[in-house]
Amino acid sequence: MAYRNQSSVKEFTLSDLSQSYESHAIFFVVFLVLYLMTLSGNLAIMTAVHIDAHLRSPMYFFLSNLSFLDICYSTVTIPKMLINLLSERKTISFNQCISQLFFLHLFGGTECFLLTVMAYDRYVAICNPLRYHIVMNHRFCFWLVAFSWFAGFLHSFTQAFLTYQLPFCGPNKINHFFCDVHPLAVLACADTSFIDMFIIANSGMISLGCFVVLLFFYLGIITAILRIHSSHGRHKAFSTCASHILVVTFFFGPCVFIYLRPPINYPADKLISVLYTVLTPLLNPLIYTLRNQEVKNAIKRFFKNKKCPHYPTKIHIKLPQ
Repeated sequence: MAYRNQSSVKEFTLSDLSQSYESHAIFFVVFLVLYLMTLSGNLAIMTAVHIDAHLRSPMYFFLSNLSFLDICYSTVTIPKMLINLLSERKTISFNQCISQLFFLHLFGGTECFLLTVMAYDRYVAICNPLRYHIVMNHRFCFWLVAFSWFAGFLHSFTQAFLTYQLPFCGPNKINHFFCDVHPLAVLACADTSFIDMFIIANSGMISLGCFVVLLFFYLGIITAILRIHSSHGRHKAFSTCASHILVVTFFFGPCVFIYLRPPINYPADKLISVLYTVLTPLLNPLIYTLRNQEVKNAIKRFFKNKKCPHYPTKIHIKLPQ
């Protein structure tokens, strides 16, 4: 498919979140604060997992990778959105647009697979606790994360490559505040039905595939929890999965609505996109820190040590003989 040479559009114009120019300053302040909170929250989790010996388990290894993905995922869209809120010319070059699309799906696709891996981690911990540290060893966890990145790369490369082949000859205004597959496919000046079907199939295969695997793992987890006789034991087992269930719900819900349908722009698309590009990366660290006492304790220990460093009370100097 050699459409690219027929494209005459060299740059695109991104849309505003609101038609009211008075609200742009408010949106800028709100999204800047949310972005800084996202960075600080996820960096705090990454730092706590890295330096605290109490968090050297597979679950927190995956959580640290999830925090890194959330930082990258939000950085793909929010800084450009903040710049456009204060500028009159809201343009993005063709190559920058395709790059933004690629990295958006790279980090989003990788997070989709990583959340599935984290469900498998909880499945092994609850359904086969005696063999947990044997199965979820360091080498295996590393390869699970590597597989998530590789699968996310294949997904994003496919989406970006197919979109790159589309011919664009005007108009060039994207009905969105960032570059994505559906808003760009609508602007193509050629029959894109095959590519549309392929893109939907690609996204649908990943979303539905991960959802089915997640459902299988959680059915096994629920079955194992119901077999626990102690109510305290059932509550403790369920609490280890509650945070992950909330994160999965916030991430998969909007993505299913956006990507598992034909490339038609709906009025609610921008609002839902704000949910999974701005709020979800912010909610992930909040959910895990508010519901996880170990993470909260690790962060408290980190800041306590920063404020009150331990200095030796006595200095022993050995004099030469």
